[in-house]
Amino acid sequence: MSADADVSAPGAAADPTRKRYELEDMGFREVPKKWRKFYRHWQGPGDTLGPNEVMCPVCKVIIRATRELRAGDKVYCMPCMSRMVVVEREDGSLEADVVF
Repeated sequence: MSADADVSAPGAAADPTRKRYELEDMGFREVPKKWRKFYRHWQGPGDTLGPNEVMCPVCKVIIRATRELRAGDKVYCMPCMSRMVVVEREDGSLEADVVF
């Protein structure tokens, strides 16, 4: 598993109910080529996040994972070097909460 898409909630690897996603390069040039598929730019008010995506609250970059994200998962934003944990809002949507 890559360092930037660190989906490491307890039992994440053993949970077969999580959907898997094939990621493609979305044109994000701010990180090394090897990690570009794990990030994309926010496209504005009409943009919606997928179940495998969460927005970094520090730099407003979308972090993408190969598996469906759930509350408690840890993610890393390489552009701003923030470590975050995914939390669930009251409305049921997911957001990232900065830990470090």
